[in-house]
Amino acid sequence: MNQLNKETAQMTEQQFSERIGACKEKLYRFAYCYVKNEQEALEIVSEATYKAYLAYRRLDNPQYFETWISRIVINCAMDHMRRHKKYTYMEDSVVEFSAKEDPVPLEDRWDLYEALDRLEPEDKAFIILKYFEDQRFKDMAEVLSMPESTVKTRLYRILDKLKRQLIKEEVDML
Repeated sequence: MNQLNKETAQMTEQQFSERIGACKEKLYRFAYCYVKNEQEALEIVSEATYKAYLAYRRLDNPQYFETWISRIVINCAMDHMRRHKKYTYMEDSVVEFSAKEDPVPLEDRWDLYEALDRLEPEDKAFIILKYFEDQRFKDMAEVLSMPESTVKTRLYRILDKLKRQLIKEEVDML
């Protein structure tokens, strides 16, 4: 009986394609938050999609597809950053898949991106998931494969560290 449930729960190639299409903008935003370059972000999403395609039949619970593919994109982005250490390109053009325009001024957004650049790649995932993708702690815990309480603790520590850095910079400027 368990084998029958597993077979019916297995995703088809068509379903995989549809699910990827439905979340491609979200995946792109994840990657873009890491590298801030359209071409590199597209490369990361492409690599993640390829890795996911090779493994999608082994996905036990298709209802966790977005969580699973998000984790793959995050891992690919961190791998990419390790391979291309410390090279960050900033673009002037508006990206087709970028998030909708915020009422936040451009200067403030650059400050936010600069603050994110100071974080370790592993720490960026917490900020991106919580504040860019507006995920709940429970969902973040699934994506990051750690207990929910650990996710909360790490997020608040990361925010505290960012706050201290920004205060120190402000004091240094005076």
